[in-house]
Amino acid sequence: MLGILINQKEQKEMQYLIKREMDEILFDLKDNRIDHIVKRAMEERYKILFTLFKRVAAPNECMKYMLNKQRRERKG
Repeated sequence: MLGILINQKEQKEMQYLIKREMDEILFDLKDNRIDHIVKRAMEERYKILFTLFKRVAAPNECMKYMLNKQRRERKG
């Protein structure tokens, strides 16, 4: 296990960067041209990013980025 000390400004920057990356992945997951194997890898990356995000973000922010697999399957 590793620990890290960051200040408020760095915390906000980490939240911003992780959110942008997760937003890009969510956008790409909707693209029908992307192969399902690639999408599976993208979902794994999203899970890792979300785990990091949970450590630096408030619970209400985390709720916005939780993957709802049933909802995504209905859309896709």
